[in-house]
Amino acid sequence: MQSPSPRPDVTIGILALQGAFAEHQVMFQKVNARRRVVIVLVRTPEDLGRCDALVIPGGESTTIALLARLAGLLEPLAQFLKSKPVWGTCAGAILLSAEVENAKKGGQEVLGGVSVKIARNGWGSQVESFEAPLEVEGLRESNRPFHGIFIRAPVVLDVMPALTDAPIQVISRISSSLLPASVGPLDEDDTDPRDPRTIVALRQGKHLLTTFHPELTKDYRFHEYFVVECVLPTMAASAATA
Repeated sequence: MQSPSPRPDVTIGILALQGAFAEHQVMFQKVNARRRVVIVLVRTPEDLGRCDALVIPGGESTTIALLARLAGLLEPLAQFLKSKPVWGTCAGAILLSAEVENAKKGGQEVLGGVSVKIARNGWGSQVESFEAPLEVEGLRESNRPFHGIFIRAPVVLDVMPALTDAPIQVISRISSSLLPASVGPLDEDDTDPRDPRTIVALRQGKHLLTTFHPELTKDYRFHEYFVVECVLPTMAASAATA
């Protein structure tokens, strides 16, 4: 009897123009998803074309957008996220959002793809960076908190999916007691879980958005989650309709 064909590799691209792309690469090398995870550092449209999914890392969102434009990547990236999973962390979350507040003078180019409004540097300056334990729905060993590292992190101001958009699934929130004054006054009920400013991780369809830096920890469960919950199902659905 003929043995079954080996399962194909999973090729994860990491946008490697600026920011913490090397740290993401290290974390993905720890992931065991019963498929070999191959990493491509994406700097050209040709690199992007080899990928099943993409990570846009933390860094400086305006600089990443500018370098992507100079590399001829902005339009290919916008087309890529229409059919393949993309995960944005911190600066990457800003680039994935539909609208941005607190942009630098001249504005902020975004790719869209996730129906949220986000405030750049919403948690404040570098000296106001902080760390906090997070409860995250869907992670392996979800009863074990994930160590969230927030560095000049953006804040989600609003979720605004259209009727034709995939629903938004919030997978982690932070306590409203940690919200800084810079994000504006809390609602009368400051424990209201519907306050979008407490959202620090969410999914919309195949895309993942985190306002903090999972790649700066030693815990690779978020990288495993992206592969298992976002990338593999998308690959399977594409293969079924091919």
